[in-house]
Amino acid sequence: MSDREAFYIKLKGQLEDTTTFPTKYLFKFIVPTDENQAEEVKEVFNNGGAVIKTKQSKTGKYNSLSIFLNVKSAQEVITYYKRADVIKGIISL
Repeated sequence: MSDREAFYIKLKGQLEDTTTFPTKYLFKFIVPTDENQAEEVKEVFNNGGAVIKTKQSKTGKYNSLSIFLNVKSAQEVITYYKRADVIKGIISL
């Protein structure tokens, strides 16, 4: 099992222990501004009715994205994180 898979298993357990589903969940990501990564993140959440707020860093090198989305389960949260995880340079918070 990879470190990433172990992380997702642990996160799922923590979410199930601390969160009542369905819920409005806050996803936070940081992406570089050198390519189109912010748009790629938005595409991951686009069909789910997400509310997305974007803020650029003071230096202009990074974008911070806060995404509020209604989710039905811990597994749905994990699924969205896995979809976003393939985006170049993304940092999940």
